[in-house]
Parts: sequence; structure tokens; C-alpha cells
Amino acid sequence: MKVLLPLFCLIILSGCKAEVNEDENISQEMDTTMLAKNISLPNTEVELLPEAREHAVRWVNYITAQNEIYNLRSASVNQIIENAKPISQIMQSLKATVPDTLQSKAVDARLNVLSTKAQVLEQLASRRNKNLEQITKTAEEIPIEFNHFKLQLNELFLKSLEDFEFELDELEREQDSISRASRRIQDSV
Repeated sequence: MKVLLPLFCLIILSGCKAEVNEDENISQEMDTTMLAKNISLPNTEVELLPEAREHAVRWVNYITAQNEIYNLRSASVNQIIENAKPISQIMQSLKATVPDTLQSKAVDARLNVLSTKAQVLEQLASRRNKNLEQITKTAEEIPIEFNHFKLQLNELFLKSLEDFEFELDELEREQDSISRASRRIQDSV
């Protein structure tokens, strides 16, 4: 009887352990599949206005960040995990080196969000037990935030209402002078 009780417990424990091992194998299979999967990024990319592009092409950290965002398009989750620290460093240096011509509270706010997302990605990637779904979600948000940042850069160079009114006045004066000149030509003929 004393021998049967430990034997019975051993059989029950080995059965439980087999179930745990099966769950671990399924989890590892899912993780391997998820690691090889590419993240989904937005199809639309914000293009900088010519004035904004003129300033951005001279900003080395912007070009580096743009290239990193472009590289995310073909990156797997595993590659993103490996590059999380450099992505974070690039976004932090982007934030730290904004040219004076592009300084504004709105641009700083967008850079804060972008830098924070990159730091969150770095933290998620450095954990021992990685949550691949969170890593994927965060990595997918970074290009979206970069597009928002580029929109904010574009807004710095949009014309104000006063500028439009001035242009309309100039256009009106130009059309008036053209119409007066054409009347003089017709009168002289």
C-alpha cells in the first residue's frame, strides 16, 4: 500500500508534465512563426512639402530615421527585436538634434511620442519573456508616428490665412492691370 500511493502520484505527475510539455511545444511553434512574420505597415507615406524637404535633407538624423523606418517595411519581428536598441537610439538622437528652423512645440511633441514608442519597443525587446504581440504592435506604431511627425513638419511651412489673402490681392491687382492693358490695346486699334 505504501508503494502504491507514491507510484500513483508519480503517474499523475508525469501525465500533467506531458500536458505542460505539449503546451510549451505549441507555444514555441507559435513564437517561431510570429518571429518570422513581417509587421504590417501603413501603405500610405506622408511626403514632405518642398520647403520642409529642403530643411530635412540637411538633417542627417532625419535621413537616418527615415531609412530605419523604410527598413521596417521588410523586417521580421525577430529582426525588429535585434534592432530595437539602435531604433531607440536613432529616435532619441533625432529628438535631440532638431534644427532651429524646425523647432516648434508641435514638432517636439511628435518627437517625444516617437522617441517614447522606440524606447518602449527597446524595453519590450530586452525582456526575458518577450511578448511578441506587444512588440509587433509597438513596432507597427512607430512608422505611423513618424508619418505624424512628417505631417507636423509640413504644417510648419503651410501658408497662413494672411498669406493667402495677400496672394489673392496680388492676383487681383495683376488681373486688373492686365484687363486695363487689354482695353487700352483694343481702344488703340
